[in-house]
Amino acid sequence: MIVPSSKLLFWVAVIALPFALLGAVVPGAGMVSLLFIAGFALLVMADAFGAFTSLSEIGVELPLVVRMSKGREAKLEVRIRNGRQQKKNLRLALGLPLEIRAEQMEMDTVLPAATEWSRVMWTCLPMKRGNFQIHSAFIEGLSRLGFWAVRKTMSVKSEVRVYPNLLSERKSLAALFLNRGAYGVHAQRQVGKGRDFEKLREYVPGDGYDEIHWKATARRGKPVTKVYQVEKTQEVYVIIDASRLSARVPEQSNNDPGTSVLERFVTAALVLGLAAEQQGDLFGMLTFTDRVEKFVRAKNGQAHYSLCRDSLYTLQPKIVTPDFDEVCTFIRLRLRRRALLIFLTALDDPALSESFVRNIELLRRQHLVLVNMVQPPGVKPLFSDPGVNELDNLYQHLGGHLQWHRLRELQKVLQRRAVRFSLLENEHLSAGLVSQYMSVKQRQLL
Repeated sequence: MIVPSSKLLFWVAVIALPFALLGAVVPGAGMVSLLFIAGFALLVMADAFGAFTSLSEIGVELPLVVRMSKGREAKLEVRIRNGRQQKKNLRLALGLPLEIRAEQMEMDTVLPAATEWSRVMWTCLPMKRGNFQIHSAFIEGLSRLGFWAVRKTMSVKSEVRVYPNLLSERKSLAALFLNRGAYGVHAQRQVGKGRDFEKLREYVPGDGYDEIHWKATARRGKPVTKVYQVEKTQEVYVIIDASRLSARVPEQSNNDPGTSVLERFVTAALVLGLAAEQQGDLFGMLTFTDRVEKFVRAKNGQAHYSLCRDSLYTLQPKIVTPDFDEVCTFIRLRLRRRALLIFLTALDDPALSESFVRNIELLRRQHLVLVNMVQPPGVKPLFSDPGVNELDNLYQHLGGHLQWHRLRELQKVLQRRAVRFSLLENEHLSAGLVSQYMSVKQRQLL
C-alpha cells in the first residue's frame, strides 16, 4: 500500500498549482505549463512504480518467547532485516495487545548501510498477568524520490509471558533472601530433636529410655543411644482456590489498586516457593475450582520453580463454586508422605466453611494443614474503628462484626482439629505465609 507523502504535497503546491494558474492567466504559456505538469506527473508515477518494491527485502523478527513482570518496564527486542543493505529510513509499529502498553506507539529508525540486521529496543509496560500473542508488525518507508510512503503489514510470531511482580514482596522479605554466606551466621536453637535417624553413639547419663537402641545394646553388651537429626528436606504444598471466591477485589492498596484476591494468592505462592527453596525444602502447588486444575509435585531447583511459575502465571478465576470434597480426596490419594499443606481460599460463606470442615478430616491426621484467607473489607470487631460517627456506619460495622465473629468461631472449630486458620491483611499476605512457614520449620511441627 502506498500513500502520498508530505513531500509530494509540497511539490504539487510548488509546481502543479503555479503552472496551472500560469497557463490559465497567460494565453501563450499554456503549452509550457502543460509540459511542466506532465513531466512532473510522469516523475511521480515512475517513483510510485518503484515504491512497490522498496520494502520487498525488509523483514521484521521478534523473539519467540518474551518474559516480563506485571507493572515493571521491560524491553522488547525487534530485529529488522535489510536485504539490500542500503541506508533506509523506516517507521515501525507493533500490534501489541491492549494489556501491554508501549512508551510510544510508533518509532522512527534508520537502517545503516552495509548492515543486514539492525536491532531496535521497544519499551513496554505490561499491565496484566497472563499469556499474550503478537501477530503483526507495521512498517512504513519512503520511495526513492520520497514522493510516496509505502506501508506494509508483516506477520510475526511472538509469545509474551507476563509473570507476577515479586520485586516489592521480596523487598519486604529481603532479610530472608539475603545470602550471607558463612560469615556472621549465629547458631539458632531449634525446638525438638528431629525425626530422621542419623547414627548410634554410646550411652550418656541423662539419655531417656526411649532413646536407647535395645537391639544394638544387646549385641554390644552396653547401652547404645539413637541420635536423630533435624529434617532438612520436607514437602510444602500451596493449594490455591481459583473459583469465584478468588475473583473478589479486597481493600484497595496504594501499590496495586484493583488487584483481585487470586493475584495476591499467586504472588504469595511464588514468594513462598522462593522461601522453601532457600530453606532446602521441596515445593509444590495445586490449583482447584470445582475440580483439580493443576498439580505440580514437590521438588526443588531453579527448573522446578520455573515450572511452578509457568503453571500459575496464566491462572484466572472461574465463576464456579469450589469443591473441597474433590480436592481433599485428590490430595489424600496422591500425597502419601506427610507434608505441609497451605490452603489459600475464602471461608466466609457458611455452607462452604461447613463443607471444608467436613472434608478436612481426610487430611488433618496425615498432614499439617494451614488455612489462610484474605481479610474481607469491613470484617473487624465492632469497636475497633474510632471513625464511626453516623448511624449508617454503625449498622455497616455491625454487619462486619457479625461476619468477623463467625470466622472466629470457625477458627476455633478448625483449631480443635489441629488445623490453623488465619485472617491475613491484603498487604501482608506474602509476609504472613513466609512467617507461618518459618515458624513451622523452627518448631519442627512437620
